[in-house]
Amino acid sequence: MSWPRARRGSRTWGFSRPLWRRCCRTTCGGSVRRGSTTRSRIRPRTSRAGRAVRGFPEPLIALGLAAGAPAAAQTWADVAPIFEERCTVCHSGEFAPLGLRLDSFDSAVAGGDNGPVLFPGEPEASPLARRVRGDTEPRMPFDGPPWLEPDQIALIEGWIAAGLPEGGPVEANPEDVPTSPTGEVWFGEIAPILSQRCVKCHSDQSILGAPPEGLVLADHTRVIAGGERAVVVPGQPQLSLLWRHVAGLEDPRMPLDGPPFLSDEEIALLGDWIEGGARDQEGSPASPPGGAEVRIEGTLTARQEIDGGRFEVAADARIEDALTVGQTYEMRGTLGADGTVIATRLRAR
Repeated sequence: MSWPRARRGSRTWGFSRPLWRRCCRTTCGGSVRRGSTTRSRIRPRTSRAGRAVRGFPEPLIALGLAAGAPAAAQTWADVAPIFEERCTVCHSGEFAPLGLRLDSFDSAVAGGDNGPVLFPGEPEASPLARRVRGDTEPRMPFDGPPWLEPDQIALIEGWIAAGLPEGGPVEANPEDVPTSPTGEVWFGEIAPILSQRCVKCHSDQSILGAPPEGLVLADHTRVIAGGERAVVVPGQPQLSLLWRHVAGLEDPRMPLDGPPFLSDEEIALLGDWIEGGARDQEGSPASPPGGAEVRIEGTLTARQEIDGGRFEVAADARIEDALTVGQTYEMRGTLGADGTVIATRLRAR
């Protein structure tokens, strides 16, 4: 599918870039007070950070452990599956928040831009443990609740208390993501993109205090429901704000911490998912949120098309300016229960 090219404009999406810049610099190495721009940081002690991990003396496992922790010392092989299941969708690869990767032993021990998040022998002081316990905000994982189970937290604390032993190799555990047998794109295939690049703002645990415009992108149901307006029009990515913002057709371009923005392949995958019906994890097409508000600003490519996305015009629609193909218009309307976009107002921009 060939999508329209990006256009730059002046639209905003619920908050300003400066506000986001002040608020979003947080991960396991720092904290943000909800509802303000005040920032505080747990400063790692250099003496701890400089200690060698291998060969570090093992303290008593009971030191700082959650109740019910097992007596045997944990190793990386014990905690890696927890990180893989709940953390690495964000904390991996080149876009890991503040450079903190939890997808390998070496990267986890190294920490991120704010320094180490694991202090050997000191689970109570380790920023990562404080985050998963909820001692420091925002609590992790970012898509919680649900948070980690008490026994999972105990395993992580036990590993830290034991001095972060590496142990043996970790067995591969590929994610069990249902995929379409017919080539359709299901939600499980695009969820990692949203989790890694979007949910730090668009979740109940938003680093901005609340998700902009009430839009939560943490699960299929809430993505389809949208926020103050619909962001997914099943079958029409060109009229879906989610796709338009990541493709650069609406401003501000998303993710707001870009560049780098989503790759061409990721943008195309999101577009294919929407065009194929915005199917859920099991492959069922989404039910459009009938009655939801739609607001689009783009190029009129035909009398009833914006950037190739088809819409109908209500009988009582306010058409404030003559419609000229090739010009930019703002279209406001509603989403019908069948997924049809019905324009109630059109004006030149």
